Amino acid sequence: MNAGLAIAIALLVFVAVTIAKGVRIVPQGEEWIVERLGKYHGTLKPGLNILIPYLDRVAYKLVTKDIILDVQEQEVITRDNAVIRTNAVAFIKVTDPVRAVYGVTDFSEAIRNLIMTTLRAIVGEMELDEALSSRDKIKARLRESIADEAVDWGLTVKSVEIQDINPSDSMQRAMEMQAAAERERKAAVTKAEGAKQAAILEAEARLESAKRDANAQVMLAEASAESIRRVAVAIGTESTPMLYLLGEKYIASLERLGQAGSSKVVVLPADLQETLRGLVGKLGGRG
Repeated sequence: MNAGLAIAIALLVFVAVTIAKGVRIVPQGEEWIVERLGKYHGTLKPGLNILIPYLDRVAYKLVTKDIILDVQEQEVITRDNAVIRTNAVAFIKVTDPVRAVYGVTDFSEAIRNLIMTTLRAIVGEMELDEALSSRDKIKARLRESIADEAVDWGLTVKSVEIQDINPSDSMQRAMEMQAAAERERKAAVTKAEGAKQAAILEAEARLESAKRDANAQVMLAEASAESIRRVAVAIGTESTPMLYLLGEKYIASLERLGQAGSSKVVVLPADLQETLRGLVGKLGGRG
């Protein structure tokens, strides 16, 4: 009786295990790879699936939803020998589970390394300034370069985003020093340009002042000449009016001389009329 019960229990356990091995429920968003006697047999879709126990086994379970892969930060040398740090994130999707598991050992690691290698090659062809300002261009070239390889592995690269692309610490210090030097150079140029403009304006002001002084002197000379001409015409050959004018000027000069602080004694000629006649006579002799 005990032996029969043990056999019955063993049979029940065997049947339960057999059913458990033969029935598989695949959740939504996954696909399972089934091998029969070590060889690929089929792919289980989401839902209820029946296997042959002890012959079939689930070898791989793949997620068919979008997979996010972080690409670690790495240092890249640009064409002008500048060092920058960059990292990325990729969004991929398994479209062919068979290729994904049998085409490459670890498709996630393969894509990650492929992105890192391709990123170094793309940035290495650029100058530093171009690399720092061409994030979209790098992203587009990166996705295009790895798309064919990804298809061979049963994957679709939906997007590759460049998260950070920055100069290294030493390169950043060099750029800051360069920027400071450029600012100082611009300040020196601006100062020199200002001094130049000031000198030009000052020279132009002196030139204009000299021109105005010359014009004023010419105008004064012309006015004096016209005055003399008119006096000469008015006087004619008579000496009395000339004597009057000269006497008036003479007296005005003596008055100013007497008012000067440094003048203590003013000597007047005894015979002013004779003095003026002598002066007129001398002027007439010269004429």
